[in-house]
Amino acid sequence: MSETERTRHRRLREQGRTDRSALFAVLRAGFVCHLGVVLDGTPFVVPTVYGVDERFLYFHGSVASRSLEGGQAVCVTVTHVDGLVLARSVFEHGVNYRSAVIYGVPRALTGPDKLAALRVLSEHAAPGQWDYARRPSKKELAATTIFALPLDEASVKVAEGPPGDGDGPDAELGLWAGVVPMETVRRPPEPDPALPAGIAVPAHIMKIASPDGA
Repeated sequence: MSETERTRHRRLREQGRTDRSALFAVLRAGFVCHLGVVLDGTPFVVPTVYGVDERFLYFHGSVASRSLEGGQAVCVTVTHVDGLVLARSVFEHGVNYRSAVIYGVPRALTGPDKLAALRVLSEHAAPGQWDYARRPSKKELAATTIFALPLDEASVKVAEGPPGDGDGPDAELGLWAGVVPMETVRRPPEPDPALPAGIAVPAHIMKIASPDGA
């Protein structure tokens, strides 16, 4: 990642991460991002699914497709909340998190590039589903807008650990302080009510639904 005026860590610099592996660790841990874009002078921030490879973040662009096709810059954020930090004083309360912010001008994909990006999106959220489910038809592809955003300009921050007032005056208050861990959990698969009897859950879905991936 290259440092720019937009990605330089000015506040809480100790939480900043500059190596590319930290960026991929955040991006690969989720599959929903928030896309920030200005449309007709009004800022919009919308959630959308994404996928990543070594060079690009791919996302659906139906909400802002016409504007983005004009070469407009966007901001994409991905955030994971790992814990609620409860200190002895309200001022020291916080959140343990991992976040990535990516800036750039996305490019609308066509032809084989669009199909390849859709595969990345599918496999990012549910590995194995692309080869299991029916592939998109020509009509479905034409109705789908996919953008590729370069990963060159990005900022990553990670906050972790206990409250920061354990060695200060408030430590004498005799109050409990610590972290309430938080995580996203995948539950057992629930079949479509219209699913005929005898169709088992495929192995790749059972794998991603298992907390330990076993």
